[in-house]
Amino acid sequence: MLSIQGLTKSFTAPDGRRAAVVDVPTFGLGAGEQFALRGESGSGKTTFLHLIAGILAADDGRIEIDGANMAALVEPKRDRLRAEKLGYIFQTFNLLQGYTVLENVLLGMSFGPGVDRVQARAVLERVGLGDRLAHYPRQLSTGQQQRVAVARALANRPKLVLADEPTGNLDRRNATEALALIRETCRESGAALLLVSHDEAALAQFEHVKDFAEINRCAAVK
Repeated sequence: MLSIQGLTKSFTAPDGRRAAVVDVPTFGLGAGEQFALRGESGSGKTTFLHLIAGILAADDGRIEIDGANMAALVEPKRDRLRAEKLGYIFQTFNLLQGYTVLENVLLGMSFGPGVDRVQARAVLERVGLGDRLAHYPRQLSTGQQQRVAVARALANRPKLVLADEPTGNLDRRNATEALALIRETCRESGAALLLVSHDEAALAQFEHVKDFAEINRCAAVK
């Protein structure tokens, strides 16, 4: 499902020097596999996910997702591949405050294969928000907002779900419930899941965990 070879990314520091952030020789994830990467803030793990998702362009390397090389595509085609193959769960949720719960999911679907109101309602029912479709994000609890973010990420039936510190803004009870929901819904849909976190309680729920520094030769860069 995901195969990475020779992936590198650097940024220009304020003093003009290039700072390497990601240098991953190889990494892979099978269809339906659930994997967690442990890493502290500043280790480059969010940049790593953004490269996989095509939000950032790689300096070099190959990112193959379900047979397509994300790293070789220009930005519009990266956007299309992301919409069709990936679901992304952000720590800050990234919900549109002026839109209802249902509209947030429908808008996410519009960038992929197309809007499907029946599917949108079904996935919101699945995450326990069937009675909150007309609510706005400000009318929801933090845990409920995370559930909307999960529904939006899964609505297009992605092949791969990326989760960036998805429990970082939740209390322990909501964090446990949200992570269990993410894992269960990915299993039900057959989607692979790649989570990055520094939360040991979240990481403890995964059978397959690796330190980001084990795959990224720049993980110590702050």
